[in-house]
This record gives sequence, C-alpha cells and structure tokens, in this order.
Amino acid sequence: MSDQLAGLRAESLAAAGSPALLVIDVQRDFADPALLASWGVDEAGLRSVADAISRAAALVDAARAADVPVVWVELAYDPSRPWRASAWLRTGSPDSPTGDFPCVQGTAGAEWWGLAPLPTELRVRKRFYSGFAGTGLAAVLDELGTGWLAVAGLTTECCVLATVTDAAQHDYPVVVARDATAAYTAELHESALANMALNSADVRSAEEIEGLWAAVGLGSGTGSGSGTGSGSAEVAS
Repeated sequence: MSDQLAGLRAESLAAAGSPALLVIDVQRDFADPALLASWGVDEAGLRSVADAISRAAALVDAARAADVPVVWVELAYDPSRPWRASAWLRTGSPDSPTGDFPCVQGTAGAEWWGLAPLPTELRVRKRFYSGFAGTGLAAVLDELGTGWLAVAGLTTECCVLATVTDAAQHDYPVVVARDATAAYTAELHESALANMALNSADVRSAEEIEGLWAAVGLGSGTGSGSGTGSGSAEVAS
C-alpha cells in the first residue's frame, strides 16, 4: 500500500462514521500456551500468540479510553447443533461426533484468555468461523451506528479472516491490527494479512489504529463509550 493511498484511506474514515473494535476468539482453547504446545505449536508460535494477546488487550484499553465501542465475538460451540461440514472436513464423515471441537459453550475452553469484556460490553456468540454467520453482529453494529471497524484477535488465517471478509461484504471499511492478531505460524499469519490487504481490509499496527481514532476526534471523553447500558450485554447466536 502506498503512503498516498494509506493517507486517503485514513482521511476518509472521518466521514465513514463511528468506529467499533471487534475482538475475535481470544479464548482459552485458542490461546492457552500449554494447550497449544500439546498441539505442536512451537516456541515462536507461542510467543506470537502471547504478544498479540498483550497488544489486543492494550488496544481494548485504548478503545475504552477513546469511547470506541468494543464488541466481543466468541466461539460458543454447541455439540447438539453440530457443524457437519467441519466434521466432514476433519474426519471424512459429516456425522462424526463434534464434542471435542474447541470452545464448547459452558466449558473452560470457551473462556476469554488474557483479556475480558466488561459487563456492559456486547458479546456475540457464534457457531462458525465468521462473526457474521448466523449471528446478530450486523444488527449490533447497525444499532451502534458503526461506520468502520478495527479488528484484533485469533487466529489470523481462520476466524479473523472469515469475519473481516464478511465485514467487507457488509460494506464496512475494515482496519486489521497486524500486531494484535496472530496465527500459530508466521507463514499463516503473513499470508492471511496479505490476503486481507489485497481483498478486504487495510492492515496497520495497533498503534496506528489508535492514531486513527484520535484523528477522528475520539479519546477526549466525548464519544459514545464502549458500554451499552447497565447490566450484562450479550447477543446469542
């Protein structure tokens, strides 16, 4: 991306409307280093995930300080509603049991890892890779008056890529935080970022995203806030 194009994109976001931050799938089953190591993720991959989680947590803090709404998109798999296509891909049979899938709802594996939503922040529970597939995410963003999205989370080549692609197809300008996302290998991460940069998103550092928020006048305590009112806020799949 040329400096000229980067500048034009940044300038146009001021007219696009209010931003929101999507945090995707930073959950125990995707982030716990002991679990990942048991899957064969090497030290470099573990460091990348840990670094991305730390940077995502800092970006969440910055969003809250800038009154940018934070929307938490989480996998909440229900084995009683099996994802047959995924079962087929994994085992060759769409009728294979799926109780060992990650982030089964109500289990420790589905818990947020290293960062967590406030009670008033919206949580969108999903069954599939994309945060938009079969969920109320599009309606949530519309109700918030969202004009463009920043994205952080796990994993870059899977649920981040799927959600970002769908966000673009819902006509949202999307900015992905390259250092607040991660995959389990550098090759997968960089390939996914390149795919998004080509087809669906602007890719920048988390610090640059904070700068975009500041450039549109956020961060002075005059925004809409990341909360959604009193009490718990959740949108089930």
